[in-house]
Amino acid sequence: MPHPLTTPIIAMTEVSGSETNPCDTSENLCNLTWDQTGDATLSTAVDWVVGKPSALLGLVLIGLVVRWLLHRLIDRIVRKAENGMLPNRVSRAISGGRMGAALNLRDDPGYTRRVQRAATMGSLLKSIVTGVVLTVVTLMFIAELGYDIAPLIASAGIIGVAIGFGSQALVKDFLSGIFMIFEDQYGVGDVVDLGEASGTVEAVSLRVTRLRDVNGTVWYVRNGEILRVGNMSQNWARTVLDVTVGYAEDLVKVRRVLEEVAHDLWEDEDFKGLVIEEPEVWGVESLGVDGIVVRVTLKTAPLEQWGVARAMRERVKARFQHEGIELAVAQRVMWQESAPSAASADPSDDA
Repeated sequence: MPHPLTTPIIAMTEVSGSETNPCDTSENLCNLTWDQTGDATLSTAVDWVVGKPSALLGLVLIGLVVRWLLHRLIDRIVRKAENGMLPNRVSRAISGGRMGAALNLRDDPGYTRRVQRAATMGSLLKSIVTGVVLTVVTLMFIAELGYDIAPLIASAGIIGVAIGFGSQALVKDFLSGIFMIFEDQYGVGDVVDLGEASGTVEAVSLRVTRLRDVNGTVWYVRNGEILRVGNMSQNWARTVLDVTVGYAEDLVKVRRVLEEVAHDLWEDEDFKGLVIEEPEVWGVESLGVDGIVVRVTLKTAPLEQWGVARAMRERVKARFQHEGIELAVAQRVMWQESAPSAASADPSDDA
């Protein structure tokens, strides 16, 4: 039978030994304190004072590092996008000479536009990355504090699906706008053909593109509705001039005269930098009812093809008139039906 004085001591030891481990398997610092002391209160306090803040601080540091790495990647993509879609080998090929001066990638307004739009795209991507990283770190924060994040994730998924179904067109417009900006398909000042509308681009946003046609009409086109883009302002353009002459004209002389006129335009100081390659006379394009069509082409700087074409037509007309070469004109055949005779028109004669 134990001595009465030792009974409380034995009872206290039994109560102390009945404590269970309050730590989860993931709480390493709490488990370490428990193994060393066996005190549940001390283990929980150490975990909340040291362990939790350390874990939360680690999450913050990881989020900052991930954000920094992704921002560095975006900066590299933006620097590549500043040079547009023109391949490097083409850039090296045209870096010198007359064509290089006309298509200088660092001095033309298009390069400035590409830099601005690339910077805008980079800013948008950085904002998206920051939002995603912040959301993930916040959810991990909540989970680290011991709360169940499954309802939050489920709610976010339901809300996302609802928004997706309710605004499919808006999401499509925004995604199309993002890819359009990233790929540098067109920008402010470009002359484009968007299918339903064509003209000069006046404004570009993630949702709509505003352009003005040759008649002055302003068109608003949703980016999600654009299936194809014809850009007449990127890198270079071409003037295609069809000259129609009569069948009686000497084609050898016609080709020689056209080559001389085109070459004089190429050598003209007023057109330096506008016509960027030696013009070519491709020859007979077709044999039509009105005459023989001879095609001349001139490679020009962007948006200069129409002015060059007008100047070329004026010079061709003047030179042909001097050389005695007749331009073909549409043939019109006029006939007049004769009125029926009085005898044939009177039905009583047949009777």
